[in-house]
Amino acid sequence: MKGHMGKILRVNLTERKISIIETKKYKQWYGGHGMGSAIFWDLCEKKDISGFDPRNVITIMSSPLTGTLVPAAAGRCEVQAVGLESYPTEWFTRTGFGGRFAPMLKYAGWDGVVIEGKADKPVWVDIRNGDVQIKDADHLWGLDAWTTQKKIWQEVREGQVFGEWATMDTRRDSGRTTQKPAVLTIGPAGENLTRVASLIHDAGNGAGEGGLGGVWGSKNLKAISVIGTGSVEVADPQELMAARMWIRDYGINVDDYKPVVGNFPFAGNPNIGVFPEGWGSRPQGCVGCHRCCRGRTETGMSNESHCMELHYYGAYDIKKHGKITQANMRAADLCQQYGINVYQLMAMIRWLTILAGKGLVGPGKMIDTDLPLEDVGEASFIEEFIRRISYKQEIGAVLAEGLARAAEKYGRLEEDLKSGAAALQYWGHPQHYDGRTEVEWGYGSILGERDVNEHDFNWCCYWTPTVCGLYGVEPPVTAKELSEIMAEKLRPYCDPMMIDYSDEGIYSEPMAKLVAWHRHYTRFWKASLCLCDFAWADFLNPNGPNNRGVTPDGEVRFFKAVTGQDLGFEESLEIGRKMWNLDRAIWILQGRHRDQEYLGEYSYQQPAVPGYTNFEAPYTMTVFEDGEWKYKSVVGRILDKTKFDEWKTRYYKLEGWDPATGWPLRRTLEEIGLKHVADELESQGKLGG
Repeated sequence: MKGHMGKILRVNLTERKISIIETKKYKQWYGGHGMGSAIFWDLCEKKDISGFDPRNVITIMSSPLTGTLVPAAAGRCEVQAVGLESYPTEWFTRTGFGGRFAPMLKYAGWDGVVIEGKADKPVWVDIRNGDVQIKDADHLWGLDAWTTQKKIWQEVREGQVFGEWATMDTRRDSGRTTQKPAVLTIGPAGENLTRVASLIHDAGNGAGEGGLGGVWGSKNLKAISVIGTGSVEVADPQELMAARMWIRDYGINVDDYKPVVGNFPFAGNPNIGVFPEGWGSRPQGCVGCHRCCRGRTETGMSNESHCMELHYYGAYDIKKHGKITQANMRAADLCQQYGINVYQLMAMIRWLTILAGKGLVGPGKMIDTDLPLEDVGEASFIEEFIRRISYKQEIGAVLAEGLARAAEKYGRLEEDLKSGAAALQYWGHPQHYDGRTEVEWGYGSILGERDVNEHDFNWCCYWTPTVCGLYGVEPPVTAKELSEIMAEKLRPYCDPMMIDYSDEGIYSEPMAKLVAWHRHYTRFWKASLCLCDFAWADFLNPNGPNNRGVTPDGEVRFFKAVTGQDLGFEESLEIGRKMWNLDRAIWILQGRHRDQEYLGEYSYQQPAVPGYTNFEAPYTMTVFEDGEWKYKSVVGRILDKTKFDEWKTRYYKLEGWDPATGWPLRRTLEEIGLKHVADELESQGKLGG
């Protein structure tokens, strides 16, 4: 299959040994997440270890589309390992990031990197085409993520001026480049083994979920640097270019920047235009991406930061499209430099502020700290807050364990989960989109291991009616028309009731179909083929014929142009189902059971109202009520725990899992080619049925 480079780099830090895994051994998993899960299954013998355990295996994988001209696919990368952030179990998890690291890895001749063991002292990995070395990092340890990258750029380029040709080695025709290396690194938060540490690449590309920065720190791995001079061979370059021209008919202009975010055509780049008055800015994107959802400013502040990095610190008024402040921008830079997860920071600040209002936080109080909460909103506060967590100082030593474990230590977890003061909706992860209203997001997260952070239905079923309502404009389609479009797109189910977010619809069989479709689609096309979440899937598109987007035809067409392989869309979902079941098996070996799969208790006790995060707008969703489709506010909804339990049973049966345990049945695993997984589960007494 074209698009692959043919080899995966295997690095054993304990032995300081470099070896190669042939990509073809895992070709049935295609790339990215699928390959990462399969490699983890094979190499991590004991699955229920801590993320801090040296036996933990990290995979960093690209896809066949990485480094090619497939729109919004060239720059993405998938990272997996047993994580640190989730509560109460450290689940095997995934995270991802964009930028230029993944394509540079491909240009150096590698489809991915596997990290095993633990170095006896700090190290970094230096990849220059096929030349790979594990180097001492004593001089890098203690540096922030930005300074680390600059030091490595200088070391790899050996003092040469950026922009001038650099020869990779002394052999004739070995390749030249004007690029500086792509570096993935940790900051102080990772070095100090916090559970909320991120991986950082360039100025603002972060892999934040799961606490994998702390996993790197536990392995004494500071950074991986890669520079390459090769290229990716595609099966049909002419068809690839034809496909790029074809999607221009859908308003997807791959040859010129157009400020459109995802399937949501009513907002421009979320960064451009929101900076302080008089600040110049321009769009910035990952390699090969036409969306350019990031920004660069003439001041250099918050460069390449995006979305929640810019907005986690302080409220952001969507309706007014208000300006962010210099404190927001400073907060964005700090989270990138220290390498820390902004969602945890946001939830922690909210929690502390609520408890402070009850007189529970301060010197000599229940939460004994001199942290100046009266200064929340100022740059000085966020600087001190992040520093204390990253270096585990004073209250930061507790918060470095993540909000769930911190609340537990202070004896607050049960009470604050019931009230919603600790807005942790799934596995100790802070609420993103509300599982009481946009239930496919919450359901997918609790059935998985983390916040799904996949916006496919979010753009269409929430943001389109919500933002149109805020601005007083008509949505591009009626709710009925949207249901018809989705029925066409959501093969093989083709059921318009799948987007019924009414009080009854959220517990229905069609909603089980929607969640299953979403898990299978995103496991294959986003996590494994590394399509950008802000561009794919393309369902509702006012620029397309009859408001239709390119999904599912676009994914299949680009895939074939690159790989040369005929792959039906429904076949791709079956492969995604296979990946979803392999992940499920790993979680089961870690202790997963249906009895654990409940959203944060406040979801069943408190009404859904905006304010659990810093960006929420009123919840207007697509609903089918009284025999008709409509857009309706679902503010105030509380989930019914009994009905949710009944919904889980419907979902488990649809997936071919045992309703009593949530464990896959043997026949389910065997029909998707996972007999060896069924055998392992059975040997551990954890096979469904």
